[in-house]
Amino acid sequence: MPPADPTGPTDGRRLENLLVAAVVLVLIVGAGIAGVVAVSRRGPDALPAYAQPATAPVPTDAAARATWAREAAGPTGVPERALVAYAGAEAAARGELADCGLSWATLAGLGRVESNHGRFGDTALDDAGRPADPIRGPELDGTNGNREIRDSDGGRLDGDTTYDRAVGPLQFIPSTWALYGADGDGDGVSDPDDLDDAALAAARYLCADDRDLRRGDDWRAAVLAYNRSQAYVDRVRREAVGAATAVDP
Repeated sequence: MPPADPTGPTDGRRLENLLVAAVVLVLIVGAGIAGVVAVSRRGPDALPAYAQPATAPVPTDAAARATWAREAAGPTGVPERALVAYAGAEAAARGELADCGLSWATLAGLGRVESNHGRFGDTALDDAGRPADPIRGPELDGTNGNREIRDSDGGRLDGDTTYDRAVGPLQFIPSTWALYGADGDGDGVSDPDDLDDAALAAARYLCADDRDLRRGDDWRAAVLAYNRSQAYVDRVRREAVGAATAVDP
Protein backbone atom coordinates (compact mmCIF):
# COMPACT_ATOMS: atom_id res chain seq x y z
CA MET A 1 0.00 0.00 0.00
CA PRO A 2 1.49 3.42 -0.93
CA PRO A 3 2.07 5.88 1.90
CA ALA A 4 -0.65 8.41 2.59
CA ASP A 5 -0.26 11.92 1.20
CA PRO A 6 1.35 13.78 4.10
CA THR A 7 -0.12 17.10 3.06
CA GLY A 8 -3.71 16.05 2.30
CA PRO A 9 -6.19 18.44 0.66
CA THR A 10 -5.98 22.14 1.40
CA ASP A 11 -8.79 23.83 3.34
CA GLY A 12 -10.15 25.11 0.02
CA ARG A 13 -10.06 21.66 -1.53
CA ARG A 14 -11.62 20.19 1.61
CA LEU A 15 -14.55 22.68 1.42
CA GLU A 16 -14.95 22.00 -2.30
CA ASN A 17 -15.10 18.26 -1.67
CA LEU A 18 -17.71 18.73 1.06
CA LEU A 19 -19.86 20.88 -1.21
CA VAL A 20 -19.67 18.32 -4.01
CA ALA A 21 -20.65 15.55 -1.58
CA ALA A 22 -23.55 17.64 -0.32
CA VAL A 23 -24.83 18.25 -3.85
CA VAL A 24 -24.59 14.55 -4.65
CA LEU A 25 -26.47 13.71 -1.43
CA VAL A 26 -29.24 16.20 -2.25
CA LEU A 27 -29.56 14.75 -5.75
CA ILE A 28 -29.79 11.22 -4.38
CA VAL A 29 -32.33 12.15 -1.69
CA GLY A 30 -34.25 14.26 -4.13
CA ALA A 31 -34.42 11.42 -6.59
CA GLY A 32 -35.64 9.14 -3.86
CA ILE A 33 -38.38 11.59 -2.86
CA ALA A 34 -39.37 12.06 -6.47
CA GLY A 35 -39.59 8.31 -6.79
CA VAL A 36 -41.88 8.09 -3.77
CA VAL A 37 -44.10 10.84 -5.13
CA ALA A 38 -44.21 9.18 -8.53
CA VAL A 39 -45.23 5.88 -6.96
CA SER A 40 -47.91 7.43 -4.71
CA ARG A 41 -49.31 9.90 -7.24
CA ARG A 42 -52.73 8.82 -8.46
CA GLY A 43 -53.25 7.92 -12.07
CA PRO A 44 -55.92 9.29 -14.37
CA ASP A 45 -59.56 8.94 -13.41
CA ALA A 46 -60.71 5.60 -14.77
CA LEU A 47 -64.44 6.41 -14.59
CA PRO A 48 -64.91 10.16 -15.11
CA ALA A 49 -68.57 9.71 -16.05
CA TYR A 50 -69.24 8.69 -12.43
CA ALA A 51 -67.79 11.85 -10.92
CA GLN A 52 -69.98 13.45 -8.28
CA PRO A 53 -72.58 15.79 -9.81
CA ALA A 54 -71.25 19.35 -9.74
CA THR A 55 -73.22 21.80 -7.62
CA ALA A 56 -72.57 25.21 -6.13
CA PRO A 57 -71.29 25.02 -2.53
CA VAL A 58 -73.99 25.41 0.10
CA PRO A 59 -73.75 28.50 2.33
CA THR A 60 -71.39 28.41 5.29
CA ASP A 61 -73.84 30.15 7.62
CA ALA A 62 -76.52 27.91 9.15
CA ALA A 63 -79.31 30.46 8.68
CA ALA A 64 -78.38 30.88 5.02
CA ARG A 65 -78.36 27.10 4.59
CA ALA A 66 -81.88 26.94 6.02
CA THR A 67 -83.00 29.48 3.43
CA TRP A 68 -81.21 27.50 0.72
CA ALA A 69 -82.96 24.30 1.83
CA ARG A 70 -86.36 25.96 1.84
CA GLU A 71 -85.85 27.19 -1.72
CA ALA A 72 -84.38 23.90 -2.98
CA ALA A 73 -87.06 21.64 -1.49
CA GLY A 74 -89.63 22.31 -4.20
CA PRO A 75 -87.42 21.84 -7.26
CA THR A 76 -85.66 18.74 -5.88
CA GLY A 77 -88.59 17.03 -4.20
CA VAL A 78 -86.36 16.48 -1.16
CA PRO A 79 -87.92 17.47 2.18
CA GLU A 80 -86.59 20.77 3.50
CA ARG A 81 -85.47 19.23 6.80
CA ALA A 82 -83.51 16.54 4.96
CA LEU A 83 -81.77 19.17 2.82
CA VAL A 84 -80.78 21.03 5.98
CA ALA A 85 -79.04 17.85 7.18
CA TYR A 86 -77.33 17.12 3.86
CA ALA A 87 -76.16 20.70 3.46
CA GLY A 88 -74.91 20.80 7.05
CA ALA A 89 -72.84 17.69 6.41
CA GLU A 90 -71.35 19.21 3.26
CA ALA A 91 -70.41 22.37 5.15
CA ALA A 92 -68.85 20.38 8.00
CA ALA A 93 -66.94 18.19 5.55
CA ARG A 94 -65.21 21.22 4.03
CA GLY A 95 -63.11 21.44 7.16
CA GLU A 96 -62.95 17.85 8.35
CA LEU A 97 -62.75 16.19 4.93
CA ALA A 98 -61.59 19.02 2.71
CA ASP A 99 -59.85 16.86 0.08
CA CYS A 100 -62.94 14.71 -0.44
CA GLY A 101 -65.09 17.41 -2.07
CA LEU A 102 -68.35 15.96 -0.73
CA SER A 103 -71.57 17.50 -2.08
CA TRP A 104 -75.01 17.46 -0.51
CA ALA A 105 -76.24 15.92 -3.78
CA THR A 106 -74.46 12.63 -3.09
CA LEU A 107 -76.08 12.44 0.34
CA ALA A 108 -79.44 13.26 -1.20
CA GLY A 109 -78.97 10.37 -3.64
CA LEU A 110 -78.22 8.00 -0.79
CA GLY A 111 -81.03 9.33 1.36
CA ARG A 112 -83.58 8.85 -1.41
CA VAL A 113 -82.56 5.25 -2.02
CA GLU A 114 -82.09 4.22 1.62
CA SER A 115 -85.26 5.63 3.19
CA ASN A 116 -86.88 8.18 0.87
CA HIS A 117 -85.28 10.88 3.05
CA GLY A 118 -86.62 9.49 6.31
CA ARG A 119 -90.13 8.83 4.99
CA PHE A 120 -89.96 5.04 4.64
CA GLY A 121 -93.02 3.31 6.07
CA ASP A 122 -95.19 6.43 5.88
CA THR A 123 -93.22 8.24 8.55
CA ALA A 124 -91.59 11.68 8.21
CA LEU A 125 -88.80 13.72 9.72
CA ASP A 126 -89.67 15.92 12.66
CA ASP A 127 -88.18 19.35 13.28
CA ALA A 128 -85.14 17.74 14.93
CA GLY A 129 -84.40 15.64 11.83
CA ARG A 130 -85.60 12.34 13.27
CA PRO A 131 -88.22 10.04 11.72
CA ALA A 132 -91.40 10.10 13.77
CA ASP A 133 -91.32 6.30 13.72
CA PRO A 134 -87.87 4.62 13.92
CA ILE A 135 -86.64 3.12 10.64
CA ARG A 136 -85.12 -0.34 10.99
CA GLY A 137 -83.92 -2.73 8.35
CA PRO A 138 -84.58 -6.49 8.42
CA GLU A 139 -82.58 -8.84 10.60
CA LEU A 140 -79.22 -9.49 8.95
CA ASP A 141 -79.58 -13.22 9.39
CA GLY A 142 -78.18 -14.38 6.05
CA THR A 143 -81.55 -14.86 4.34
CA ASN A 144 -83.19 -13.01 1.43
CA GLY A 145 -79.85 -11.95 0.00
CA ASN A 146 -78.67 -10.30 3.23
CA ARG A 147 -75.35 -10.95 4.90
CA GLU A 148 -75.40 -12.63 8.28
CA ILE A 149 -74.22 -10.16 10.93
CA ARG A 150 -74.61 -11.24 14.52
CA ASP A 151 -75.51 -8.66 17.12
CA SER A 152 -72.59 -6.33 17.75
CA ASP A 153 -74.03 -3.77 20.18
CA GLY A 154 -76.25 -5.71 22.57
CA GLY A 155 -79.26 -4.25 20.81
CA ARG A 156 -78.44 -0.73 21.96
CA LEU A 157 -79.02 0.93 18.59
CA ASP A 158 -81.25 -1.48 16.70
CA GLY A 159 -83.17 -3.19 19.53
CA ASP A 160 -82.09 -6.65 18.34
CA THR A 161 -79.84 -8.78 20.53
CA THR A 162 -79.54 -11.67 18.06
CA TYR A 163 -78.66 -10.04 14.74
CA ASP A 164 -77.76 -6.54 13.67
CA ARG A 165 -80.19 -4.38 11.73
CA ALA A 166 -79.61 -1.22 9.71
CA VAL A 167 -80.70 1.85 11.65
CA GLY A 168 -82.09 5.24 10.76
CA PRO A 169 -82.70 7.25 7.58
CA LEU A 170 -79.26 6.40 6.15
CA GLN A 171 -79.35 2.79 7.34
CA PHE A 172 -76.17 2.34 9.36
CA ILE A 173 -75.46 -1.04 10.88
CA PRO A 174 -74.23 -0.72 14.48
CA SER A 175 -70.66 -1.87 13.77
CA THR A 176 -70.25 0.76 11.04
CA TRP A 177 -71.75 3.43 13.25
CA ALA A 178 -69.19 2.55 15.90
CA LEU A 179 -66.46 3.54 13.43
CA TYR A 180 -67.99 6.57 11.72
CA GLY A 181 -70.75 7.84 14.02
CA ALA A 182 -70.98 11.61 14.29
CA ASP A 183 -72.72 14.41 16.19
CA GLY A 184 -73.76 16.51 13.22
CA ASP A 185 -76.04 18.89 15.08
CA GLY A 186 -73.75 19.46 18.05
CA ASP A 187 -76.26 18.33 20.69
CA GLY A 188 -73.71 16.11 22.42
CA VAL A 189 -75.29 12.86 21.20
CA SER A 190 -74.23 10.65 18.28
CA ASP A 191 -77.42 9.02 17.01
CA PRO A 192 -78.02 7.21 13.68
CA ASP A 193 -81.74 7.99 13.95
CA ASP A 194 -80.89 11.71 13.73
CA LEU A 195 -80.37 12.66 10.08
CA ASP A 196 -77.99 15.49 10.99
CA ASP A 197 -75.74 12.95 12.69
CA ALA A 198 -76.25 10.27 10.07
CA ALA A 199 -75.45 12.63 7.18
CA LEU A 200 -72.09 13.61 8.66
CA ALA A 201 -71.33 9.97 9.47
CA ALA A 202 -72.14 9.06 5.85
CA ALA A 203 -69.77 11.80 4.70
CA ARG A 204 -67.00 10.27 6.79
CA TYR A 205 -67.75 6.81 5.44
CA LEU A 206 -67.88 7.91 1.81
CA CYS A 207 -64.66 9.88 2.15
CA ALA A 208 -62.71 7.08 3.84
CA ASP A 209 -59.49 5.83 2.25
CA ASP A 210 -58.63 9.32 0.99
CA ARG A 211 -61.33 9.25 -1.66
CA ASP A 212 -61.98 12.33 -3.78
CA LEU A 213 -65.62 12.16 -4.83
CA ARG A 214 -64.98 14.53 -7.70
CA ARG A 215 -63.22 11.58 -9.37
CA GLY A 216 -65.55 9.06 -10.94
CA ASP A 217 -63.59 6.01 -9.81
CA ASP A 218 -63.59 7.24 -6.20
CA TRP A 219 -67.28 8.21 -6.24
CA ARG A 220 -68.27 4.79 -7.53
CA ALA A 221 -66.04 3.04 -4.99
CA ALA A 222 -67.57 5.10 -2.19
CA VAL A 223 -71.14 4.19 -3.10
CA LEU A 224 -70.19 0.56 -3.66
CA ALA A 225 -68.84 0.55 -0.11
CA TYR A 226 -72.36 1.41 1.00
CA ASN A 227 -73.90 -1.41 -1.02
CA ARG A 228 -71.99 -3.87 -3.23
CA SER A 229 -74.31 -3.57 -6.19
CA GLN A 230 -73.78 -1.77 -9.48
CA ALA A 231 -77.55 -1.36 -9.80
CA TYR A 232 -77.51 0.40 -6.42
CA VAL A 233 -74.68 2.70 -7.56
CA ASP A 234 -76.59 3.62 -10.71
CA ARG A 235 -79.79 4.32 -8.80
CA VAL A 236 -78.01 6.54 -6.26
CA ARG A 237 -76.36 8.34 -9.15
CA ARG A 238 -79.66 9.00 -10.92
CA GLU A 239 -81.10 10.48 -7.74
CA ALA A 240 -78.00 12.56 -7.04
CA VAL A 241 -77.86 13.91 -10.59
CA GLY A 242 -81.57 14.70 -10.50
CA ALA A 243 -81.27 16.65 -7.25
CA ALA A 244 -78.18 18.53 -8.39
CA THR A 245 -79.71 19.42 -11.76
CA ALA A 246 -82.89 20.69 -10.12
CA VAL A 247 -80.89 23.23 -8.10
CA ASP A 248 -78.12 24.04 -10.62
CA PRO A 249 -79.62 23.35 -14.07
